[in-house]
Amino acid sequence: MASGVLQIVGLVVGGIGLAGTFAVTGMPQWRVTAFIENNIIVFETIWEGLWMHCIRQANIRMQCKVYDSLLALSPDLQASRGLMCSASALSFLAFMIAIMGMKCTQCTGNNERIKGHILLAAGVLFILSGIVVFIPVCWVANTIIRDFYNPVVNVAQKRELGEALYIGWVSAFCLIAGGAIFCCFCRCNEKTRNYRFSAPSHHTSYKTHHMQRKTESSYSKSQYV
Repeated sequence: MASGVLQIVGLVVGGIGLAGTFAVTGMPQWRVTAFIENNIIVFETIWEGLWMHCIRQANIRMQCKVYDSLLALSPDLQASRGLMCSASALSFLAFMIAIMGMKCTQCTGNNERIKGHILLAAGVLFILSGIVVFIPVCWVANTIIRDFYNPVVNVAQKRELGEALYIGWVSAFCLIAGGAIFCCFCRCNEKTRNYRFSAPSHHTSYKTHHMQRKTESSYSKSQYV
């Protein structure tokens, strides 16, 4: 019962990370307009994402435009686009593999050893996808903070951390936590199986040794008579 609950917890946490990864990949709020000193644009907000940039003005609906070319993005956003697509594919694959290895599914039969290996593979993929999410999110955040405090950069070009970066950190943490749960679960199950297999062999050896002593004792008495 406890093992089934632990599997469900790992799947739910990994699923939250999967949904967050998809959301972060499509959100335009990676970099937002910075309001600094007297250069305040009260009625306009600029969002820059991996696929489009948006301008939102007061009393006017938000207008978004897809980038005409990949070269229109900065190097950190170019790399982030590829990494986030890879993270989305890895997390989705890990989620589907984890479902196949769940105790309540019959895709691989009732072989607990095979299911354990499947869950271990899913856990490793979850952790790998979480690391891949961390890289672009931290890279973009570092670039924003570096430019924000750089006096050489024009004030109008400075940006602040967008909501997508915070969601990306949470998603990466959920992916790594879900993968760690699956890996720890498989490790504990492996130790339990080894203990179960080793215990009968010890009992059998003790029983065999006891029967041998009994046979030797009977043989000695017959020889004495």
